[in-house]
Formats: sequence, structure tokens, C-alpha cells
Amino acid sequence: MSVDTQDMEIVHRALRRESRLLTELVAAVTPGDTARAKVIADHFRVYRTGLKNHHEGEDELLWPPLLSRVDLETDIILRMEAQHEHIAATLTSLDTAVPAWEATAGADERDTLVAILTDHRAVLLEHLDDEESTLLPLAAKHITEREWASLGDHLVAHTPKLTLLTLFGLVLEDANPAERATLLSGLPAPVRGVWHVIGRPRYARHIRRVRAA
Repeated sequence: MSVDTQDMEIVHRALRRESRLLTELVAAVTPGDTARAKVIADHFRVYRTGLKNHHEGEDELLWPPLLSRVDLETDIILRMEAQHEHIAATLTSLDTAVPAWEATAGADERDTLVAILTDHRAVLLEHLDDEESTLLPLAAKHITEREWASLGDHLVAHTPKLTLLTLFGLVLEDANPAERATLLSGLPAPVRGVWHVIGRPRYARHIRRVRAA
């Protein structure tokens, strides 16, 4: 029986959307508006945490078992690893550019940041498209349910709880009703309760503030 990898495609949908919106939101900030720059910079850090932990989970828990079980498709996994390195390099550049812009909201710093975000998104999209078309079918065939579930466990274990609630909101945002039901059913009952009572209204406030332009 093959593993259902649809949840990763839903996560990817959120990454595509937020990488686009971050570029647009930064570009729209009026030079000198440091208060607005801080809101966007804080949101970038949430996005960055989610992307970093998502990829580190794959690096540690997905690539090694796949490499041990496939013969002809090892080039696909090695390509995924190389793409992760390219994305990590853009994140390193962003770790310098975001604080520089946040401090002054200067026009030059903004333009530099927009250029790096644009590069980051291009590399990210290439990877996500490739992963969905070539890697996920391999994972569905060669990875166990327990191994697949460990990716989500890794993200939860390495992400601050309030950040996790925001990330969950980002993933649910464009999910259809059936996908939302699947994602929510995968949570323990107490965590579902925390999401409905605390997480959902907190996310709504956060995202209104981020997209206030």
C-alpha cells in the first residue's frame, strides 16, 4: 500500500503563496516605515522557520531511507539535496538582507531584499515542482507510513509552539474542505482544540496585520 503524500503538496502550496506575497509586501512598504517593515520581517521569520524545518526533516528522515531503497532513481534524490543547498544559500542571503531593511526601511535596502526574495522564489519553485513530479511518487512507493509521519513529528519538535500555530494557519489557508478535514484529523484531539480556540483567531489577527496593505 502506498503512502499518501498529499499533505506535502498542501504545504508546498503555502510556500509558493507566501514566497510570492513576501516579495510583493516588501516592495509595497513606504521607505522609512520601519513599523511596517518589522511586521513583514517578523512574518518572514515565521516562513523561514517553517521552510528550514521542513527541509531539514527531509534531509534527515526522507533522503537516507530512499537512497537505501532505490537503484535507478538515486539521481533524483541527489538532485533534491542539491536544490536544498541552493535554497539554503538564498536563505543565508536573506538573513543579512532582512535585518538591514528592517532597521531603516530604506529604499535601497528594500530593492536589494526584493531582488534576493525573487531569486529565492525562483529556486524554491524549481525545487517544489521537481519534488512533486519526481520525488513524491518515489516516496509513495518506498517510504512507510511511520517514516512519512516522522516528517511532521520533526517539524513539531523543532518549531516554537506559537510559530507552529501560525504555520498551520498558513497551510490551511488555501486547503479545500476535504484537505482541511484531513489535516485537522491528523492532529491529536487536544491540539485540535488548541487550534480552534487559540490558533485560528490568533492566525486571523496575524495575517490581517501582515497583509494590511
